[in-house]
Amino acid sequence: MHKKVKMDTMEPKDVYEGTPRSAETGAKEKNSATTPGPEELMEKLQEAEKKAADHYDKYVRALAELDNYKKRAVREKADAIQYGNETLLRDILPMVDNMDRALEHACNSADFEAFKKGLQMLREQVLSCLKKHGVEQIEAVGKEFDPHVHEAMMQVESEEHKESNVVGEFEKGYRLHGRLLRPAKVSVCKKTGRQDC
Repeated sequence: MHKKVKMDTMEPKDVYEGTPRSAETGAKEKNSATTPGPEELMEKLQEAEKKAADHYDKYVRALAELDNYKKRAVREKADAIQYGNETLLRDILPMVDNMDRALEHACNSADFEAFKKGLQMLREQVLSCLKKHGVEQIEAVGKEFDPHVHEAMMQVESEEHKESNVVGEFEKGYRLHGRLLRPAKVSVCKKTGRQDC
């Protein structure tokens, strides 16, 4: 014997009656609130087009400025190479004038001592000009031979100097702001066999 249990059954229309309709209407109301209308879309599109045009204009200007900068840099580099020694040359011109005066004086005078003194003064003027522009002489005679700044032309036997010391100088060496411009051409002492030079 089975007991019959009567279940309360509700009709589907009672359960779902209000829900679908209210959810649908809520979604429609939500969409209509967030979705802009055609006028708003046109305004946003025009704003975006304006911003894009502004950015493109800035991009074109920046490209043109970069191109001008490159051309100017090339021009300035060429000028620096071509006219870089202008200051040095201006300082040398008075020395050329002094040489002209010395030659003119030498032709009209037999005073050799005055000519010699004039040459010494001119040499001092040249060295002073070079020093002003960062050129310095390399000391060689009596110093230890240094292959970085000295160029050995010959070896000389000498009892007065130590082994590998510079004995004589054929051509002076110079540095420009610490960098070797020209090595000094020198003669170097070697042992005589009897004792240290």
